[in-house]
Amino acid sequence: YGGKPQEAGPADITDYLSSRTQMSERSQARVISSLRSFFDWLVKEGCITDNPCDRVDSPKLGYYLPNVLSEDEIESIISSVDISSWQGKRDRAILEVMYGCGLRVSETAGLKVSALFMDEGFIRIIGKGNKERLTPLGEMAVEALLAYLEERPVPTSKSADDLVFLNRFGKPISRVSLFKMVKKHTLAAGVTKEVSPHTFRHSFA
Repeated sequence: YGGKPQEAGPADITDYLSSRTQMSERSQARVISSLRSFFDWLVKEGCITDNPCDRVDSPKLGYYLPNVLSEDEIESIISSVDISSWQGKRDRAILEVMYGCGLRVSETAGLKVSALFMDEGFIRIIGKGNKERLTPLGEMAVEALLAYLEERPVPTSKSADDLVFLNRFGKPISRVSLFKMVKKHTLAAGVTKEVSPHTFRHSFA
């Protein structure tokens, strides 16, 4: 299309999308969304009266099924962790909590000691939108947490004082470290699926 944006019509947008044969349906949907926002702005500015994208159908997107792990695969990954060191105990506790409580990676990294109510069997989580929820804590997760907390490193920064999971320097564990840790134990267990911390949340669900 070589004309002015104000002169573009639905057919021009359809022709443009048809010419981009290398684009996936999801990419086309993003393009239409961006164009719709642009033409909405032109309408607000009084440059045009109608948004031409309103008469262009977005491609129907299928739903992607997330990777999930079977109980045997979960057990294999968790059992692959060598708990003879404090780091192994930490990794076992992380995996048990992520799977048993369905935590997001950010929630796992930010889990606080003061949010653990192990005698009562639950933890308090501050999730997306600063929303609080109480999540049941299973017996295996409690055992793994207690074993780790006995050997938890001394926090070396104020920001780490109340955090459960620390790195070897006594600082907050990072999201990147959690991803690497999950990959490491997945490989050690011989599980060939593409696994990330979020896979444990999907498997929990």
